[in-house]
Amino acid sequence: MPSAASVDATAPVSEPMHLYLIRHGETDWARSRRHTGRTEIPLNSRGRDEASALQPRLHQLAFDHVLTSPRLRARETCELSGLGGRARVEPDLAEWDYGRYEGRSSGDIQTERADWNLFRDGCPEGEMPAQVLSRADALIARIRALGGEIAAYTHGQFACVLAARWIALPVSAAQHLSLGTASISMLSFDPHHPDVPVIALWNERVPLPVRSSDNHDCQRPANGGRP
Repeated sequence: MPSAASVDATAPVSEPMHLYLIRHGETDWARSRRHTGRTEIPLNSRGRDEASALQPRLHQLAFDHVLTSPRLRARETCELSGLGGRARVEPDLAEWDYGRYEGRSSGDIQTERADWNLFRDGCPEGEMPAQVLSRADALIARIRALGGEIAAYTHGQFACVLAARWIALPVSAAQHLSLGTASISMLSFDPHHPDVPVIALWNERVPLPVRSSDNHDCQRPANGGRP
């Protein structure tokens, strides 16, 4: 079984690099906090707006590589944010395989297993923490070999594991990280100590444009206009 220290944090990279992790936009299952692994759930209307709103932020950056999870929600986010034409599918960016827990919320699962913790216990008929650790470590090794500016469209809980493993923490440390939909995070190296991996940015959210109908709703009196 891979150990918590199996990522070689001192391994040289081919050139200075920044790995931007971009979580997919909102889906109906994400909104209701249902675990979504292999199920192909499309972005909902808010998720499409979130993905489109990423364009100005991402276009400020010059990416050498664009990678995306094979899941539909990640590929849609990549396309709507303007980088779909350059993207290469990277299977290891897929979300945790939740097995029998697919489509269920943590609260629902805990009615059966009160102390269940994904990052410690894994999922029956799905992935266990050691398997996700191995997948994350293999992906990190390939990404560090690429170097440069990299955009990676992925998923909430796998991205948290990827960040933990980037700085050589155990999978269990990922439970202390959280990502909103259509968020941007960045993994890199300390510019003053280039052999030290760091989480340089975490869970940046791009505000959605305010629509005229939203303005109208904001201006409505709290009592609904009643005297």
